Amino acid sequence: MTTQTSLVKKLMSGSLVLQILVGIIAGIALAAVSTQAALSVAFLGSLFVSALKAVAPVLVFVLVASSIANQKKGEHTNVRPILLLYVIGTFSSALVAVTLSFLFPTTLALTAPEAAMAPPGGIVEVLNTLLFKVVDNPINAILTGNFIGILAWAVALGLALHKAADSTKQMFHDVSESVTLIVKMVIRFAPLGIFGLVANTIAETGFDALADYGRLLAVLLSAMLIIALAVNPLIVFVKTGKNPYPLVFMCLRESGVTAFFTRSSAANVPVNLGLCDRLKLHEDTYSVSIPLGATINMAGAAITITVLTLAAVNTVGVEVDIWTALLLSIVAAVSACGASGVAGGSLLLIPLACSLFGISNDVAMQVVAVGFIIGVVQDSAETALNSSTDVVFTAAACNQTEVPK
Repeated sequence: MTTQTSLVKKLMSGSLVLQILVGIIAGIALAAVSTQAALSVAFLGSLFVSALKAVAPVLVFVLVASSIANQKKGEHTNVRPILLLYVIGTFSSALVAVTLSFLFPTTLALTAPEAAMAPPGGIVEVLNTLLFKVVDNPINAILTGNFIGILAWAVALGLALHKAADSTKQMFHDVSESVTLIVKMVIRFAPLGIFGLVANTIAETGFDALADYGRLLAVLLSAMLIIALAVNPLIVFVKTGKNPYPLVFMCLRESGVTAFFTRSSAANVPVNLGLCDRLKLHEDTYSVSIPLGATINMAGAAITITVLTLAAVNTVGVEVDIWTALLLSIVAAVSACGASGVAGGSLLLIPLACSLFGISNDVAMQVVAVGFIIGVVQDSAETALNSSTDVVFTAAACNQTEVPK
């Protein structure tokens, strides 16, 4: 009994990336050996997707409400220029992701009823749907997975609680931490769920599905590289008028690499604080901007939300015009700022963006599951971009681009 308990603890505390990779390989192998056996484990994938559908609405609601309610008055005044850079960088990331998705459209192997695939007529219908979703009953919004309504009520409640007693704010913070813990528990079962999803997908569609995943991953990583090596340096150059690349390369090397393997912006905060100290930045500034950036500066998350949403849009045959794409960029940028700090947290916000196009929660959660399949690489690259950008923009706001020798 003790041996079994010890094995379970090792599995639960082991590398999630490695376990997901094992799940992917096992799913491919099972589908290659026996189609019938692969179809028989499909319930594992369905169970995992259902668990995500259950926890995601509650997570978004309490996370956003708690974040706004617990924001300290005057906290933003010392880091206003950095906040502006965070906003510009995140929105630019969504725009780059939209552009690449238009240039290299991707589709996914999804299963959904035809009724779930009714596309909107254009930007006017999208905005009309958006307005009615905003004023939805909050309980109904959570029950039906109306993420636009959930976000609206979370923001409103957070603002209303901003002047509440500290004990009330602490209660919301504790609830947020508790829900995040539940999400972590659900995500620990991702390897089993992905094993079932991969086996079932390949059994039903063949190995062509893997090519779709590879193309999707290529678009994601290309967008992240463009932001890291072109857009961020341009923003720094405009801000400082100096060569940005020594700073950019140093941040990628000393912050991005560690973030790539930890897959947690929060866990990388001490690394970033130490790097800011080496760069001799103002401590009063970076001691606020770095923890704040680990929460709201989510360029990689904006890319993930945008690319996967447009992949879902292409799959269900929705036509997207330039104005709707711009609206998606705004929604993705705002949503990214509320991404959970857990591995794969940005994926749980994809249904919010998908709801703009009338895509059902059932279909959206299948896209989330696809995100977990490619998350072995995607989430690591996303975190590396998010975390290294925190230092890049903090240094730029301090007009510091020289690096120590």
